[in-house]
Amino acid sequence: MESMLKDFNVPANPSEEVQRRWRKAVGLVRNRRRRFRFVPDLDKRTEARDKLRQTQEKVRLGFNAYRVAFRFIDGVGSGENKQWEEGGEIKFENGLSEEARESGFRIHPDKLANIVHNHEIKVLRSLRGADGVASKLNVVLGEGVKSSDVSIRQKIYGFNRYSEKPSKSFLTLLWEALQDLTLIILIVCAVVSIGVGLATDGWPKGIYDGLGIILSILLIVLVTASSDYNQSLQFKDLDKEKKKIILQVSRDGYRQKVSIHDLVVGDVVHLSNGDQVPADGIFIAGYNLLLDESSLTGESEPVNVNEKNPFLLSGTKVQNGSGKMLVTTVGMRTEWGKLMETLSDGGDDETPLQVKLNGVATVIGKIGLGFAVLTFVVLIVRYLVEKALQHEFTSWSFSDAVKILNFFATAVTILVVAVPEGLPLAVTLSLAFAMKKMMNDRALVRRLSACETMGSATCICTDKTGTLTTNHMVVDKIWLCGNAKEIKGSQGTNTSSLEVSENVLTILLQAIFQNTESEVVKDKDGKNTILGSPTESALLECGLLLGGSFDAQRREVKILKVDPFNSDKKMMSVLVALPGGGNRAFCKGASEIVLKMCDKILDSNGESVQISEEQVKKVTDAIDIFACEALRTLCVAFKDINNTFDDNSIPDGGYTLIAVVGIKDPVRPGVKNAVQTCLAAGITVRMVTGDNINTAKAIAKECGILTEDGVAIEGPVFRSKAPEDMMEIIPKIQVMARSSPLDKHKLVTYLRSMFKEVVAVTGDGTNDAPALKESDIGLAMGIAGTEVAKENAHVIILDDNFSTIVTVAKWGRAVYINIQKFVQFQLTVNVVALMISFVSACVTGTSPLTTVQMLWVNLIMDTLGALALATEAPHDGLMNRPPIGRSVSFITKAMWRNIFGQSIYQLAVLFVLTFSGKKLLKLEGSDADDILQTVIFNAFVFCQVFNEINSRDIEKINIFRGIFSSKLFMGIVVSTVIFQVVIVEFLGAFASTVPLSWQLWLLSVVVGLGSIPVAVVLKCIPVETKPAKHHNGYDLLPSGPGLV
Repeated sequence: MESMLKDFNVPANPSEEVQRRWRKAVGLVRNRRRRFRFVPDLDKRTEARDKLRQTQEKVRLGFNAYRVAFRFIDGVGSGENKQWEEGGEIKFENGLSEEARESGFRIHPDKLANIVHNHEIKVLRSLRGADGVASKLNVVLGEGVKSSDVSIRQKIYGFNRYSEKPSKSFLTLLWEALQDLTLIILIVCAVVSIGVGLATDGWPKGIYDGLGIILSILLIVLVTASSDYNQSLQFKDLDKEKKKIILQVSRDGYRQKVSIHDLVVGDVVHLSNGDQVPADGIFIAGYNLLLDESSLTGESEPVNVNEKNPFLLSGTKVQNGSGKMLVTTVGMRTEWGKLMETLSDGGDDETPLQVKLNGVATVIGKIGLGFAVLTFVVLIVRYLVEKALQHEFTSWSFSDAVKILNFFATAVTILVVAVPEGLPLAVTLSLAFAMKKMMNDRALVRRLSACETMGSATCICTDKTGTLTTNHMVVDKIWLCGNAKEIKGSQGTNTSSLEVSENVLTILLQAIFQNTESEVVKDKDGKNTILGSPTESALLECGLLLGGSFDAQRREVKILKVDPFNSDKKMMSVLVALPGGGNRAFCKGASEIVLKMCDKILDSNGESVQISEEQVKKVTDAIDIFACEALRTLCVAFKDINNTFDDNSIPDGGYTLIAVVGIKDPVRPGVKNAVQTCLAAGITVRMVTGDNINTAKAIAKECGILTEDGVAIEGPVFRSKAPEDMMEIIPKIQVMARSSPLDKHKLVTYLRSMFKEVVAVTGDGTNDAPALKESDIGLAMGIAGTEVAKENAHVIILDDNFSTIVTVAKWGRAVYINIQKFVQFQLTVNVVALMISFVSACVTGTSPLTTVQMLWVNLIMDTLGALALATEAPHDGLMNRPPIGRSVSFITKAMWRNIFGQSIYQLAVLFVLTFSGKKLLKLEGSDADDILQTVIFNAFVFCQVFNEINSRDIEKINIFRGIFSSKLFMGIVVSTVIFQVVIVEFLGAFASTVPLSWQLWLLSVVVGLGSIPVAVVLKCIPVETKPAKHHNGYDLLPSGPGLV
């Protein structure tokens, strides 16, 4: 089978050439519109790509024109500006509705949008910059929009939403389900059959056969469309979740969080490193604000945004720094909104499993087509020979036409059953179900392929902070003036006494409150709220406990320059102008890095004194003691600068060490068990963190990651290793401390290339994007993660919890194995249906199953089978097996064993009933043939019902584990049995059945039930030559009493 699927083996991110190749290889498709509904249209994608390039070129040219003209615009005199101001009110208000004027707005939405789109700096200056625009938008920059004004602003300036393609209605999906070529042929046959039947048998007997076919097709179409509609709703809900972005804005005089969709023109948005700019706007204030505009312009060179270049465009990313912007344009008025409309036409890439099952369906479909044609030929030849032998070859009637029509319908029905149209769609069904359930388990899947790939993960490279730990940080200890002090107290209660001089405390509080990107703000109840990263929030909370005031400290000084924290430098610096004259630089960051920048230390009187080797050793010992207690360590330092400020640099040496801070971040409950679950599942867990190595080792031991034979290494040491040393050390690495994003990327690359590992990587920062892209499964943090990290990830862990990552791995395995179950079940039905129809046609000249009966079997094995088997929830046993290998065959030897074993049993029973049924069952009378046909049909259906139960586990004998907790599975099995009773007992005129006695019902059930002991025997037959690599991670069958 694998050799026939070479064109269908595609990687997770296939090239367009590979995608076109497998599409071309798909030969026999009953319903192309439905089969390829979730497959991207490559032509539309190419068209969208061309539109994107055109738009990017247009924006790029506009930017270049602006930059060239800026030097001239910058020289415009006040006289010309005055000209703009004269009559400006009329110019900007033209077209505004009376309602807008009454609400205090003085600028038309389109005119405001053009200022930003066209980078009209001249016009902006005439309006007196952001303050003037804010005035025309009836907003005070310090307070932001009033919540009561949101609705009127949305009405006048628009909603911050992009137009989307409407989802398909149920009626549309119903119509698509009817596009099945074989069903259309059967409808034509049914209509002809009704016409011929009325002419020969009259009303109502003449319509039963044809009407039965039409009703069966209607049932298939309704069930199929219902399943498809449910899938589309699930994907729609998940798509909404993907687009949810939470922003920080100033409204009603205080900072608060709002959804990107609730943003309005006039909002003051706070931006920080890694954020996506949510709308077009104007720069208000900020530090080192650097934007990546490649999504709009196609150019990778980042752009500085400041007072001279104040325009921000929606869809761009903050690469560095922080700032505030005034929203001027939202939704479809932005250039990004128009781009998003274009990009939505392409669709998501198909997953490798979807492609492979398209290949399986193609191969089996071709075989089925051959059998269908052969069956039709055999039936026709037999019929013609019989007519010739009876000397009736020249005598033809309506009944002969009906016979030949029935032969053709039988052949087409065989094709319906033989072409497993549901195989590729079962993957989509299973993925949609898994994604919805994972959402409930706090994991948002951004890319479908991640659901499959996660089942093969052999290694997880995880962050420490916020993933293994709670991310609820508090300052636990502080080393100051030669002594370590414990910090106690919370929620503003000052129970801490450091017993230091006023000068020392003043400098410490300055370092805490000046050198931070976080803020202490008042909420609507007047209480202090700290907004910012957990580390900085812990420091600010400590400052408040020590009696400091954020607002008072900020009012005292003027901030001249900020060098924000990033994971490469592992520190943050700020330069401020002191009220008494002179400048002071503050620095905080990784303890050993900041300590190396210090040549002085603060003594107990608050004076800077030269630091001795003995004092360096004391500081180092304090850092090590804190780290061994699993505390995150930071050093805080300052430097006074008396010379004139040079805005190009903040000092990188000569600092005075103030304190060493130890921050406590407890390990999350359940993490140790989750790590043990991974290890039992054959998944190696590696901690990759920027923290001190002793802190990392302490946390790793607590989590169960670092073992006695494991290696903990620092990033700089790792990156200096030669390739041959890497081969030896990488398998042993369990902890990498003081790592940079480049170290993480390098580790992932080596694990994938050298060791062929399937690597999952967690990330939260902008600089983690390369590692997330390089990995097989990128896992971004939903709470701490930046928008850049989320955009490059496959899955977003909404609660930042390592245990959730284990849940994702479990679902990944469940998806893969659920599809295998369904494939095993469907292929068994295919083999039996094809063989019984063909052999019976050759021997008896008729098929034992009518068209209506075959259509009912097709519904059982296709849509209902997929719903029952492809949507089962994972169980804990899945994590007691090794990962699914990269190159393992999808249809395993164990599956083939079960398929052929069950097929042989079913065929043996059905052939006995077909050729010796009358004698064995002692059937006599005129209805003996009808009873026998009904028994065969009944037995065949019950064989499939019990084989569906058998398929719940490919290797294990106990197939009933958790069966009653799987409500959908039980519902489908029970519904199938009930409907089978209705067909046999009450719909005989349409389905060509007759009511059966209780003894024959019992016989049918016993025949079906017989497949269960057959399955037990089959599963005791060994098929794998290497026990360690048993069926995709299934552990070996136990022996003795534990066999079940």
